[in-house]
Amino acid sequence: MNEPDLNLRIVEALLFASPEPVSEDQIAERLPSKADVPALLGELSSHYSGRGVAPTKIGGKWSFRTAEDIGPRLKIKIKRARRLSRAALETLSIIAFHQPITRAEIEEIRGVGLSKGTIDLLLEIGWIRPGGRKRTPGRPLQWRTSDEFLQHFGLESLDDLPGREEMKASGLLDPRPDLPPVGRLKDHEETLAGDDDDDDENGGDEDEALA
Repeated sequence: MNEPDLNLRIVEALLFASPEPVSEDQIAERLPSKADVPALLGELSSHYSGRGVAPTKIGGKWSFRTAEDIGPRLKIKIKRARRLSRAALETLSIIAFHQPITRAEIEEIRGVGLSKGTIDLLLEIGWIRPGGRKRTPGRPLQWRTSDEFLQHFGLESLDDLPGREEMKASGLLDPRPDLPPVGRLKDHEETLAGDDDDDDENGGDEDEALA
């Protein structure tokens, strides 16, 4: 077996066996120094064209994922024990579009106070992460989206976030015209977004109006 074929098999095996997406640098560590990793990935993608799975680049890393045309046939609608309220979805959208952003800046955009539980929930799910402290008095903590956010919503990078109109159409942004513009999350079939009254009336994820 010649070396190019062996290298291609190594890349294929690495993507198949790795429990997490891998970067091109991580792939290169397993190959001879002269190996052309981008070319190998391109050849592997061509090899899997028309198959049920394909090498896919998301967030700068590679993994095998279900082919786009097959994915909708495999989706199962589920209900999670903990559903995201509208406040949580709006907060996540604001962070995605305006990051890095502080809690106070999120509240300014939304026009209401943000309950502590909203940030905690998004952090627990793994869709946001601390983004350093802002160089202003008090050095408030800033928030960013995570790689898990990109992977869950099928985004290669934040540049793939569509605009406000599509976001309103998917129900993840209040349709009122006076709401400040924010980014949008891709529509998906899991039941995550709660109804308007899902903000816990007993204080679980309730926002307070700003003075």
